[in-house]
Amino acid sequence: MRQVSVTGLGVVCSSGTDTHSFWNNIVAGNAQILAPRCMPDSRLRVAELRDDGFLEHLPVKAPALDRSAQFAVRAAGEAMEMAGLLPHTFEPSRVAVIMGNGGAGLTTLDEQFRRLYQEGQLRCHPLSIAKSMSSSSASWVSIAFGLRGPTFVVASACASGAHAIGLGAQLVQSGIVDIAVVGGCEAPLNEGTIRAWDSMRILAPDACRPFSKGRLGLILGEGAGVLVLEADRHARARGAKSYATLAGFACSADAMDMFNPSIEGMSQVMRDSLAQAGLAPADIQYINAHGTGTLANDVAEANAVRAVFGNSPPPLSSTKSVTGHGLGASGGIEAVATILAMHNQFLPPTANFIEADADCSIDCVPNVGRAAVIQSGLSNSFAFGGLNASLVFTS
Repeated sequence: MRQVSVTGLGVVCSSGTDTHSFWNNIVAGNAQILAPRCMPDSRLRVAELRDDGFLEHLPVKAPALDRSAQFAVRAAGEAMEMAGLLPHTFEPSRVAVIMGNGGAGLTTLDEQFRRLYQEGQLRCHPLSIAKSMSSSSASWVSIAFGLRGPTFVVASACASGAHAIGLGAQLVQSGIVDIAVVGGCEAPLNEGTIRAWDSMRILAPDACRPFSKGRLGLILGEGAGVLVLEADRHARARGAKSYATLAGFACSADAMDMFNPSIEGMSQVMRDSLAQAGLAPADIQYINAHGTGTLANDVAEANAVRAVFGNSPPPLSSTKSVTGHGLGASGGIEAVATILAMHNQFLPPTANFIEADADCSIDCVPNVGRAAVIQSGLSNSFAFGGLNASLVFTS
C-alpha cells in the first residue's frame, strides 16, 4: 500500500477564507458568534462567514452554485494551489474528488421553499435541482479544476468530511488514483435549518464551550476544509512539499442509538486508526476533538479518550469553540487544523472555557494555546447515528 502525503490544505469558514487567517483566528480563540444574517433579530447565535469576498475569485460562476459548493470550490482551489497542481502539470483522470456533506443544498432549498410557500410563486429557480443535489459540491470541484477521476459525495452527518478524507486515502493507497482532493463542506445557516436544530434544544445561546462546566450546547457553523492527498512517490517525483502523512483511518457504527454516543464505539475507532498507523497511544501528542459543547458528547468523548490513552492522555482541544459546528464540513476543517497544529508545533486552544468539569477530566488546552512538540495528531469525528471516524496524521 502506498504512503499518502498531504500536499495541500484549503479552508473557508467564519474564522477565515484561507489557511493563514484561519490559523491565526484559531490560535487567538477569535470566534465570530453573531445573530444569523437571515434572522438578524433572533436570540440564536451562529458562526457565520460574513466576508463574501472569496466569491470574486471562484473559477466558476458563483450564482450557479449553492453556498456549500462555493465553499468547497474555494477551499479546493487553495489546497491545489498550495500543492502546486497547476493546469497541465498532472493527469486529470488520475485525480479523485470526494467531498462530504450532511445536507447538500440546504440554503438553496430554503430559498426556494420560501419562494413557493411564502411569496406564492409557482416556479422554482431553474438551477434549483442542480444546486441542491447531493453530488453538487464534488461535481463543481471536478468541473472547476478539470479533474476526471472518481468523483462523488459521502453523506454521514458530522463524520462526512472525515469519511471523505479516509476514502480518498484508500483510493490513493490502492493505486486507483495518484491524487485525491477530499474534505467536507456545509452551508446550513438558513432560517429553516437553524430553527430545526433549535427545536432539539442543543444550541448554545452565546458561545460553544466544549468540555467546560456550564456548557449549554453547540453553535452552528459553515464552511469547507479540503486536503490534497497524494501518493508519496508521486509527490516526490514532482517536487511537492509534504505537510503531513495520513497514516491511519478508521470508521465504524455504534449500531445503538441515533443521538446518544457510545464510549465503546468512540474508543474502538481511535484504537483502530492507531493500529492502522502502526502507532501506540503514547505516540500521539495532540487530539483534535469532536468536542461539540453538548453535555452528552463531551463527557462520552472525554471518557473514550481516557479509555484509549489512560489517565494521562495527550492534550486535546476543540476548534469548534471557534469555528462553530460545521456539520459535514467539520471533519475537513478539523483535519486542516490538526495538520496546521503539527506544522506550527502549537496546540490550538479550546476557547470560551469557564471552569473545569469533573466529568471531563482531560487537558483541553483551555483558552490559551501553547507551543508543543507534535509529531503525530489524531482528529475525531463522531456523528448522529453513531457514525465514527478517526484520522491519524504524522509528520
